[in-house]
Amino acid sequence: QVQLVESGGGLVQAGGSLRLACAASGRTFSGYAMGWFRQATKKEREFVAGISWSGGSTAYADSVKGRFTISKDNAQNTVYLQMNSLKPEDTAVYYCTAGRFIGTLRNGEYWGQGTQVTVSS
Repeated sequence: QVQLVESGGGLVQAGGSLRLACAASGRTFSGYAMGWFRQATKKEREFVAGISWSGGSTAYADSVKGRFTISKDNAQNTVYLQMNSLKPEDTAVYYCTAGRFIGTLRNGEYWGQGTQVTVSS
């Protein structure tokens, strides 16, 4: 059973920080890009950040540049999202995904169940 499991979400005050983690199980994702999307209530899913297998390439949504950092630990098959200076508009369910390329993560082959991030004003 292939799974991507997100963790680290929670309730935080504006200006605070959270670190999300996405751990893969059931198989390794060698050679895969990984990334994060989010979906706020009654809103469409939007891209947040992506990272190549090597970690040499990253991509961020304009709304999170300078505040969020994506990283990964291939040995642990885990991708992280460090979120700083959080804003209420960051409130959403955050989903982890894996796919062959950063540019096609929207159609990722695998998705996690999501973790809720709520930022209070």
